[in-house]
This record gives sequence, structure tokens and C-alpha cells, in this order.
Amino acid sequence: MPRIAPIPWEDLTDAQRQYMEAGEKSGAFTDVMPVRILAYADHDAPPADGDRHPNFPKNLLGGKLLELLRIRSAQLGGCAPCSVSRKADGVTDELAACLVDPASNPAFSAREKLALEFLDLLATDHHRIGDDTFLRLAQHFTTAEIVELGTTCGGMIGMHHFMYTLDIFGEGEPAIGYDPAQIDKTWDELHPVSAQAEAAE
Repeated sequence: MPRIAPIPWEDLTDAQRQYMEAGEKSGAFTDVMPVRILAYADHDAPPADGDRHPNFPKNLLGGKLLELLRIRSAQLGGCAPCSVSRKADGVTDELAACLVDPASNPAFSAREKLALEFLDLLATDHHRIGDDTFLRLAQHFTTAEIVELGTTCGGMIGMHHFMYTLDIFGEGEPAIGYDPAQIDKTWDELHPVSAQAEAAE
């Protein structure tokens, strides 16, 4: 079984079961087990604690924690624009500078330290995340929050790695220049003859 027990089929909402059944039928899901785990954090509205992050308005995690995770992910991924921006109250430049070693800093709560440790492991050595990691997280996070922590960190890490590859503050000419015809188009739409030739092969 997975490290997080999936929600039993009968405890899923009708909408969740229909979504999973449709995904299996279409071939989108070869196994709904992961989706049954993700369903812990399948929420329509944020909690009413008033502490939301502007980039993640429906997230179960608080705005300050999300901001710390966003900045640390940017640091690890080398995304300069995201590393220097501050989007939530309570996160100062001084605090952001301490994200390299939050475990030794009393300014961070136990919850923040665990979440930042999880992010670092997910970004640098995800094979080290095991039962112990999840059991320690469960002492400070609900199962829904742990699922949301994982999906949020995963998205942040991938995006910051991509942003790094774009070399946002680079001084050279773009490798790919601006072409308005490229906006919201597929290769086949812009090269129909080439697409037809490939299909005929």
C-alpha cells in the first residue's frame, strides 16, 4: 500500500468517483490509486483562515508557509526573479536569507521547518523521503495538508527549474525571437503541409 492510505472508494464523493471512472474509461488513468490519495486535498474553496497566498488562493497551507516554500524552491532552482520577490506578509529578506538552514533558526516554527525540509528533499534527493518523513509531517499537518504540500512543492520545483533555463536576466539576444504567429498555436497549425506529410509516412 502507499505511504498515505487512499480514500476508500465508498467515501469519495459522487463527483470524484465519476471523474475517476471517466479517467479510467478514457485511458487517462491506468490506476486511480494516486487520484484517490490526491482527493484528500480536492477542495472547492480555501479554508476561512484569511491567510492565503496570492498565487495559490485555494491552498490549504497558510500564506506565509507557501511564500517560504516558493522562495526556497526558487533558490534551489536558481530562479532569480522568484528568489528576490516577496508576496506575503511576514516574509522579510532577512528571513528568506535563512532558508538555506531553517532547522537551526528559531524564527521558523516546527511546521515550517518540516515543510522546508520536505521541499529540499523533494528537490534534491526525493529517494530519501520515506515512512519517517511522512510520520514526522503527520505530527504537524493533516493528511490533506501533506498531499497539498507535496503537489504544491512539486509544481514549484518544476516551474523554478524551467524559469532558470529561460535565463530571465540574461544579456544576450533571445535564442527564440518574438513571433506573434506563435501565440497559442501548435506546430501542426502553423505547418499544415509538414504535418500532413508526416501523417502520410
